[in-house]
Amino acid sequence: MLPTHGRYEFRPITQRPDFRWPDGNGLALYVAFGVEEYCFGEGMTEDLMPGASKPDMVNTSWRDYGNRVGGFRLIDRFASRGIRPAMLLNTEVYDHAPALMDAAHEAGIEMVGHGLTNSDTLAGMSLQAELAYMKAVQAKITEKQGFPARGWSSPWLAHTENTIDLLPEAGFSYLLDLRMDDQPVHLKSKGGSLLALPYALELNDSTTMIGRQTTARDFAQMIVDEFDEMRIAARSQPLVMSIVVHSFISGQPFRLASLTAALDHIVSHRDEVWLAQPGEIEAFVRGDSRRLI
Repeated sequence: MLPTHGRYEFRPITQRPDFRWPDGNGLALYVAFGVEEYCFGEGMTEDLMPGASKPDMVNTSWRDYGNRVGGFRLIDRFASRGIRPAMLLNTEVYDHAPALMDAAHEAGIEMVGHGLTNSDTLAGMSLQAELAYMKAVQAKITEKQGFPARGWSSPWLAHTENTIDLLPEAGFSYLLDLRMDDQPVHLKSKGGSLLALPYALELNDSTTMIGRQTTARDFAQMIVDEFDEMRIAARSQPLVMSIVVHSFISGQPFRLASLTAALDHIVSHRDEVWLAQPGEIEAFVRGDSRRLI
């Protein structure tokens, strides 16, 4: 046998218990909405124009558009379609874009810890430093919304060998980083119970539209195609679909138009899908141990 990470076992989707989501349908869908803050001139960045001269005002301004403009438009667009997203939140946004966070809380958006800033990475952190970092994120969200976040998504999806063990200790009970399945999967963690909810690595505007230069229309068609296939498959087994967008990417007007068309297609089939937040999906799965993989 080859070496493995040992964090989850192989169990084919053909050998799972059947159940329905709370609305009686087989497909649950959540939208993850990335809202990020970067440290100017330091650390990691997501760039539209790689290799720009320093100081890099150009890429900085492109990212800043999301929290000044794009984030508000996405919040409004989701609300107008009856979609309550989860926010993958760099907690520095509370200080740098407080009006955006006020709008998010007013809209009932679920907060998911996504680091302090997106200039950070967990890679290379010691166990003690990583745990302190997670706890700092959790403390800020708890301070601002009055209760802790249940979900975590690592900046840059980076992990150390300790990440999965430390997340429960920091108060997180589910992870949005992995896509090994179309159902929530129990992860083996020394720190306590941790679920991996299916997280879109390709239905993700960062990896697809920026990383692979896919057009907004092609990205929207990818969403439609995945949704149509998933809702057919979900007639015989419970599945989870996710869509990942960012304020400074899909919040751009020309991309928002195409994303809206895909969202309209989804809500036109509202009777076949539970439009949920990831915390709701996790809570329902945990409500009956037979639903845990």
